[in-house]
Amino acid sequence: MTHMTQGRNSIKDVQNSCDERGIAIQKVGVSDVHLPFLIKTKSGSFQTVLAKIKLTVDLPEEFKGTHMSRFIEILSDWSQKPVLYRDMEYMLTDTIDRLQAKRAHIDINFKYFIEKTAPVSGLKSMLDYDCVFSGELARGEHLDFTFGITVPFTSLCPCSKEISQYGAHNQRGIMRAKIKQQLGKFVWIEDLAEMMEQQGSCQVYPLLKREDEKYVTEKAYENPKFVEDVLRDLVLMLRKVDGIQWFEVECENYESIHNHSAYAAHVESVDK
Repeated sequence: MTHMTQGRNSIKDVQNSCDERGIAIQKVGVSDVHLPFLIKTKSGSFQTVLAKIKLTVDLPEEFKGTHMSRFIEILSDWSQKPVLYRDMEYMLTDTIDRLQAKRAHIDINFKYFIEKTAPVSGLKSMLDYDCVFSGELARGEHLDFTFGITVPFTSLCPCSKEISQYGAHNQRGIMRAKIKQQLGKFVWIEDLAEMMEQQGSCQVYPLLKREDEKYVTEKAYENPKFVEDVLRDLVLMLRKVDGIQWFEVECENYESIHNHSAYAAHVESVDK
């Protein structure tokens, strides 16, 4: 036996000692872990993203602590493999096995980039979307998976358009959606983003020429919506998406003539 092995074996493992306070911990692990991750795309390839991750397991009342280093080992291994719904189930199964736990949970927050085409000039550019994959798995059960995305949009105030002799004030807004789908169902990030963008007065584009700016300005003017309108149209759209069991949506307009935002939210279980 080498000197290094002897030294490692002689180090006291405090976290494996017994705790007598009788309190089980539902979630213990690591948070704010930043790693490059590979996210599967609709095209069949993958996109490298910078992910901020929280990975936890349950801890029985008799154990003093968990093995924190193992979480980093797991995430480092999985950061090299493209991740989607089914892959998260394998990842959490791996976590449960390595940590000898009954339940594991993960949140992967990341920016995802989708190519956008300007409406008139046809110029292409990349727009970033804040996304989160959340998964919870109990030993011997199926993955409980939630997907969230934040989508920017333009809205134009119907009241301003109605009462003004010319013009109407508009604002940039964001809509957030979290969805939970039936086992075996999955909606791609690209598809959900596109469906959500249709619910505002107009889409947001990173790159616009003069002819594009004219188009989006007039399109928003022809399609005025309150924040409540955007939210309700978003709800109606999500009700039609195949396999959704539950969703939570929020809309927020960053008002251009007020020093506050307009906000609306809705949560719904879908019975299909």
